[in-house]
Amino acid sequence: MAAKAQLAVGLDVGSSRSRCVICVLENGGIRYAGHGAATAAGWSRGRLVDQAALAGSIRAAVAEAEHRAGLTASITVEAVTLGVGGMEIRGAQSRGVYEFGRPRELTQEDLEYAAALASDVRLERDRMLLHVLPQDFTLDGHAGFRRPHKSLCSRLEAHVHIVTTAHHEHQALVAAAHMAHLSVEETVLEPMAAAYACLLPEDRAHGAALLDIGLHSCDLVIYDGEAMMLAASIPIWADHLTRDIAAIFRVSYEDAEELKQQYGCALLGLTAESSFIEIPHEDGMREARRSDLNEVLEARAEEMFLHVRGELERVNMERGLGQGIILTGGGALLNGMCDLAERVLDCQAANGIVMEGDIGGWPEELKSPLWTTAAGLSLYSGKLKLHRPPPYQVGGLLGLVLK
Repeated sequence: MAAKAQLAVGLDVGSSRSRCVICVLENGGIRYAGHGAATAAGWSRGRLVDQAALAGSIRAAVAEAEHRAGLTASITVEAVTLGVGGMEIRGAQSRGVYEFGRPRELTQEDLEYAAALASDVRLERDRMLLHVLPQDFTLDGHAGFRRPHKSLCSRLEAHVHIVTTAHHEHQALVAAAHMAHLSVEETVLEPMAAAYACLLPEDRAHGAALLDIGLHSCDLVIYDGEAMMLAASIPIWADHLTRDIAAIFRVSYEDAEELKQQYGCALLGLTAESSFIEIPHEDGMREARRSDLNEVLEARAEEMFLHVRGELERVNMERGLGQGIILTGGGALLNGMCDLAERVLDCQAANGIVMEGDIGGWPEELKSPLWTTAAGLSLYSGKLKLHRPPPYQVGGLLGLVLK
């Protein structure tokens, strides 16, 4: 690799695995260079409790990615774009009003100032602003303007979606990266990064949702007309399904996870009623109907999608997902999840994988919902460095409003 190669590195630090993707910027494009994963450490029920342990997991994932990328001692990963998610994520609508006093032609600075007014909200103690995401503008009472540059008006209203997180959780993640000898370029909401990797702008424009189902977190984003309508955390995640199996079948957590992966299906009708499986027991093994296992999984997975439907109804998008819902994360790999999502949400559903062409040379083995977030984080970093801001700018208000 060239000594002056510019890197774009995405780091997804989940409570199950830490995943790192290294890309190289060359000839105005973004090319895959290497990836690495390591068993997560330092987490307890979705909370970071040991920064040093997480730092070790991060170092292991980055070292593997560097090895695959063929990086030399003279060029190593120094900075990453870090994913943020979990139960502390909250989204809210906000409005900023800019009165001119007399009609005049709008400038880009006017749009940015109105968006800045919308973002100037009083946050609860220990909350911090993660993203300010523009939706549209209202000009003299007329709503729905997406790009009103050079329009005439005397009263400008900016509508934005604000995403916040817990300051102490955010700082703990950043500190763990620093302990791994990495600087953090950006922190990005994980499902937003995943959507950036697996949804086209026209998909978002037609209405789409993405649900990132992790071991101890489940985060949702909803798009309509290119704008994010909502970011929310869903209180059901993959760990709940495993614990339900462990409690009902009276097996260890590890055995429950193996049963889920080997025989589990989120939709009862997809498995034969007459099929039997072996369940670990203190006296050896015992038989149980596979349908009994899947009945447990369906009940919990349905509860999760009912929460998603509630969030869709909250922003009047229950009939607005023209492109359906995309599932990412390890929880998306459970058989029948897409089928159940279609039944509960009454829209098409699919697993989210990295789109062809966005990252050159993306390996076939990484075309999985497990790697979509890490790829999106790397892609996000790369686009910023190539001076092509992602459609939803992170941090600050410079370039916040689409031009």
